[in-house]
Amino acid sequence: MSSRGRDTLAAVDTIAAEDTRHSQRLLDVFGIRPRRLLAVHQHNEQQAAGQVIECLAQGQHVALITDAGTPAISDPGARLVARVREAGYAVSPVPGACAAVAALSVAGIAEGGFRFIGFLPAKTQSRRTALTALAGERDAMVFYEAPHRIKACVADMMEVFGGMREVLIARELTKLHEEIAVMPLARAGAWFAADANRVRGEFVLIARGADMLDGANANALRILGLLLDELPLKTAVRLAAEITGAPRKGLYAHALEQRR
Repeated sequence: MSSRGRDTLAAVDTIAAEDTRHSQRLLDVFGIRPRRLLAVHQHNEQQAAGQVIECLAQGQHVALITDAGTPAISDPGARLVARVREAGYAVSPVPGACAAVAALSVAGIAEGGFRFIGFLPAKTQSRRTALTALAGERDAMVFYEAPHRIKACVADMMEVFGGMREVLIARELTKLHEEIAVMPLARAGAWFAADANRVRGEFVLIARGADMLDGANANALRILGLLLDELPLKTAVRLAAEITGAPRKGLYAHALEQRR
């Protein structure tokens, strides 16, 4: 929490919170006692927007917070903001921690632009369809994912994007059990399998954008497969990289996955 964030919460009349019980713990830490704590979540946002507008009509100031993220960024808030602005009231951001921006700052694979995707569809076929539509995206792509879907999501990314595509996996950013790793998608399954705790918490995934080599991935993997049938792994990887120009690190990760 920034000092501006604490000061704002202490000064307003009403705090609109995604989960009032969760937010009360935060307010208790800073000794903040708002006149009113109002629940605004995905199931009541339209109704709650009317209550917020009523507060503003009475001359009150209202702050909006969400549980562990930035309002309206894969969290409730967008419809509330739109309704409040339509009613003629000003909406001002008070910047704080944002998982997508925090992950991008340490990714090292998003030197150009980036595209924020957020949560992919929960069902496998719909998720793969969405990923297929993104396969040619040149900018880095930022995804959010829940713990019970993280392994399936990464497996689908490897299936669609190819094992050589680099990905950042960020778990529990800014929290006690924060963990950040960058690897080719071919290695992600083994990374999760190495520690059961790695599937816990909230996730940000950043996939490197498609580049000119991605179009040659299928040919590179075909050549690598032929060489692996005849040669030791390291030799096959070195020759496949020299022949195709594909990244050696990605080829090596794919070769290890195939041998397993």
